Amino acid sequence: MTGRRTATVVGGGIAGLAAAASLLRAGWQVTVLERAAAFGEVGAGVAVTRNGMAALDDVGVGARVRAAGRATSTAGTQDRHGRWLLHLPAPGDDPDPVNRLWGVHRQRLHAALLDAAGDADLLTGAAVVGVTAGDPDGEPASVTWRSGGTEHTRTSDLLVAADGIRSAVRGQLFPRARLRYSGWSSWRAVVDVPGTTDDRFVAVWGPQAEFGTVPIGPGQVYWYGYVRSSEGVRHDDEHAAAVAHFAGWAPHVRATVAGTPPERLMRHDVHHLPGGLGSYARGRTVLVGDAAHAMLPTMGQGANTSLEDGVCVGRLVGGPVAAGTPLADALAAYDAARRPRCRRIARGSLVTARIGAHVPGGWPQAARNAVFRLLPAGLLVDAGARVVRWAPPAAVAGG
Repeated sequence: MTGRRTATVVGGGIAGLAAAASLLRAGWQVTVLERAAAFGEVGAGVAVTRNGMAALDDVGVGARVRAAGRATSTAGTQDRHGRWLLHLPAPGDDPDPVNRLWGVHRQRLHAALLDAAGDADLLTGAAVVGVTAGDPDGEPASVTWRSGGTEHTRTSDLLVAADGIRSAVRGQLFPRARLRYSGWSSWRAVVDVPGTTDDRFVAVWGPQAEFGTVPIGPGQVYWYGYVRSSEGVRHDDEHAAAVAHFAGWAPHVRATVAGTPPERLMRHDVHHLPGGLGSYARGRTVLVGDAAHAMLPTMGQGANTSLEDGVCVGRLVGGPVAAGTPLADALAAYDAARRPRCRRIARGSLVTARIGAHVPGGWPQAARNAVFRLLPAGLLVDAGARVVRWAPPAAVAGG
């Protein structure tokens, strides 16, 4: 490759903007195609763990996201009556505890990343209808999209598929990859809790359900309710359904759900890619975020691994190629770094679900709870440390 390298990123969400920002920092010319009419984020809250914050620091927006959210930590897990199953100690004087996280509204996180990618050519209303993966040693990648009734095609040195769980790019390049409904659905909302001083993330396990609250700013809390449900089920009154579902739970759970303005409540079914893909790269195309490895939310790593992916596109592909490394070698390095890690985390999320939120009521719930009350808290801390102690890869010299 000679001259300034070009990349087209399909998808303007968290993964896509992180990739765009990282490629810009590596000196690439970047175009971002967003299907929606405007760049934005409709989600509620997100818990950014240490690995996600390391990625945000790498693209220059870590301080902004910290200021936009609230520093907190994982307190542990309770049963549905509010009794501790596993209680983690407060961080105390530890300046960098492994259970540190930052709660932030997804809109504020997205806005910070959008600014970081501001030097890219940002196009909205772009519905992708065709993709050619390209050849690392030959033809460029190309993407065709429809906008305003007109089709447009762009070729580039690199194509980044960041178009989410129902990725159009993945569908064309990996047609055998199939999403699977998890059997669970999730309510989510951000609520105002004036004067709250609770600054820790607490998960609550009940029969085939999990409830969690994360502070995301002064007087604001993000909550989720992950529950067993048939696919596609919707209620005429989702708020009433959520209140009824958690009626027998701890007082803080009931109060949080009941105090949620109905118009703020969101609901989505949870799908995933069991086993993931056989490769995160094909031709001149690389996949990031949910397009590559949609996973269950039970370890809270979907957004965090998406941020990691985006940074690694710049660190392992953008920078090395600009320095002279062959594109094929750089894409192979990206796949070797990202796919094993994300598969481990996806498997861990499934295991966490099976011993946590997915456990049915009755004796299985009682037995699980009894076992967890005997476990030392250090086991959970050590398991989490293996995930969150991640740092962006060092720059690679050109070949």
